[in-house]
Amino acid sequence: MFDEKGEQYLDCINNVAHVGHCHPEVLKAALKQMELLNTNSRFLHDNIVEYAKRLSATLPEKLSVCYFTNSGSEANDLALRLARQFRGHQDVITLDHAYHGHLSSLIEISPYKFGKGKDVKKEFVHVAPTPDTYRGKYREDHADPASAYADEVKKIIEEAHEGGRKIAAFIAESMQSCGGQIIPPAGYFQKVAEYVHQAEGVFIADEVQVGFGRVGKHFWSFQMHGEDFVPDIVTMGKPMGNGHPVACVVTTKEIAEAFSSSGMEYFNTYGGNPVSSAIGLAVLDVIENEDLQGNATRVGNYLTELLNKQKAKHTLIGDIRGIGLFIGIDLVKDGQSRTPATAEAQHVIYKMKEKRVLLSADGPHRNVLKIKPPMCFTEEDAKFMVDQLDEILTVLEEAMGAQTESLVSDNTLCRTKMPKEACLELLSEGAPDQKENPSQKRNGLRTDKHSLLSKRLKT
Repeated sequence: MFDEKGEQYLDCINNVAHVGHCHPEVLKAALKQMELLNTNSRFLHDNIVEYAKRLSATLPEKLSVCYFTNSGSEANDLALRLARQFRGHQDVITLDHAYHGHLSSLIEISPYKFGKGKDVKKEFVHVAPTPDTYRGKYREDHADPASAYADEVKKIIEEAHEGGRKIAAFIAESMQSCGGQIIPPAGYFQKVAEYVHQAEGVFIADEVQVGFGRVGKHFWSFQMHGEDFVPDIVTMGKPMGNGHPVACVVTTKEIAEAFSSSGMEYFNTYGGNPVSSAIGLAVLDVIENEDLQGNATRVGNYLTELLNKQKAKHTLIGDIRGIGLFIGIDLVKDGQSRTPATAEAQHVIYKMKEKRVLLSADGPHRNVLKIKPPMCFTEEDAKFMVDQLDEILTVLEEAMGAQTESLVSDNTLCRTKMPKEACLELLSEGAPDQKENPSQKRNGLRTDKHSLLSKRLKT
């Protein structure tokens, strides 16, 4: 990416510009269709039919009916309507720390949001533990974490039934993003789907952030759980239009027919319009023609390998997890207790930005650096990112006394009641970080050594 001054940034977090910012083939398809015709979706047009065929061809056979929308939030809202109409129930099971969109119906099922605001959990919402094997209730040393986490869902269903309630749906991202780049243990979704179906509910897989080949080996992230797992409803959004607003819900004929029988017609003015469909088709073409799934596998494996070497070197790195170009770096203050390094994560983000590398942090403690770049991300990009991260972590750990105690013991200020963040600022400014940033050197930039790090660390 380039800013208005022409200065270059490496984008490691933009999963919306899926095939790369301003991809010429996508732009060409958009311009060509806009010059010809754009109208609302009440008028028949070949593009929406062709796009529906192409999308359904990437999915298991039973997922064959497409409803087009304009955003992932619209898609997830419609998915709830489909599930509730199909089963005649209202209750929804969601995962802790989940985020499914900004509409009121989705804030209600997003602990990531309602857990932070004034809203309280609605009685028809049931929250299951995040299947996190690093920081969660059942960890990597558990004999069968998949079954243990799935049994938590089973328990929720049983308790709901005892209270006279019935489950309409279970909804989850195939890999949880806002929750901290969480990869569910193998077998978890199969067992959850079994319990949900026994309760006459439906399984909604939210692929809004993680679909369209990001995991590399599979086009959809839910497919990495095996051929024996097929959701009843799949939602998709962000990457579909490479920055153009387009999204979709795909479901079975049975669920679609139940929805139609309600008498409430589904209509979306712009959903699947000729321009949106043309852009969506172009994105699918680029993914295929440029082998971006293969690139996600190759670069993702290389990046994970580099990061695991950094984990062995840096005590701040507690865990590296991910698949393809969906990777999380869990920063910790202590490797044994796994105490989240929240302030340190924010420090790293700002320092990386100064080096013209864009990262962000998420998770319940905002200590997980998340990596989900455009799918054209190269091995050279991966190496550059990791080199900058290595430099920042080295200086930070020295300042914190993680590698040596001399910096702390020699600085009398840090033995006073000075806040830790202020001490960290002073130490990091005084640390031997004299190397010129390659990205800044390319762009004629210099690091501002007097930046207000203490304020940043508190954000």
